[in-house]
Amino acid sequence: MEAPGKPIESNALKSDTMTHLEEELTMLKSEITVMWQMVISQLYKTREALLEFDKDLAREVVSAEKRVNSLELKIDRDCENIFALFNPVAVDLRTVLAILKINNNLERSGDIAEGIAKYIIVADHPFDAEILEKTEILRMYDETNNILEDVLKAFETEDTRLARSIFKRDEVVDDINVKSNAVVAEFMRNHPEKIEEGLYLISMIRKLERVGDHCKNIAEEIIFNIEAKVLKHKSKKKKEE
Repeated sequence: MEAPGKPIESNALKSDTMTHLEEELTMLKSEITVMWQMVISQLYKTREALLEFDKDLAREVVSAEKRVNSLELKIDRDCENIFALFNPVAVDLRTVLAILKINNNLERSGDIAEGIAKYIIVADHPFDAEILEKTEILRMYDETNNILEDVLKAFETEDTRLARSIFKRDEVVDDINVKSNAVVAEFMRNHPEKIEEGLYLISMIRKLERVGDHCKNIAEEIIFNIEAKVLKHKSKKKKEE
């Protein structure tokens, strides 16, 4: 015969464990939100540094990347600890897996901001205003930052409709990337003394295009977390349905 009260103690322990897991998940979501905001800030600063040719601001971005990397490592460790201590299942498991992958995509986006900042630091003179306008790199920045902010909103509000809108909106970023090849090539032909500037600019555009790709990856993880649907490798048409 079981000792009186034993089932009650077991249920109480289970309740305490579940409460602890919920607390850990809340803290994890808070950490990834801070990481998200840091990366958004990094990209905004590189846009301003490019437009104003502010090398000090670009150096600030490079320096701040160390904090982004540190937070990425902490989030990774926290995810591993939750796996080890709580063995989460169902939606809790999906949440941890999604945050783990989102964390990786955000860290790479932070690396991209740092890479762009380094181009600004080594440039000898301000970037040509005409080529900035013709390549639409500033518009590309705005679109990318808006997308990154909206995937954060989709994550916080569990809005899969907003997450799905990212796939279509990223096409604007892709289109600017494709058109920039001819624009920069013509610029370098007409201004052979500015070939280095053209090369820096095309590299920045490529990097921003990859931020858009990371945002799409994040959107996929949000949908996976909320709906338990894996979109990776599915056609673009199905993603937008």
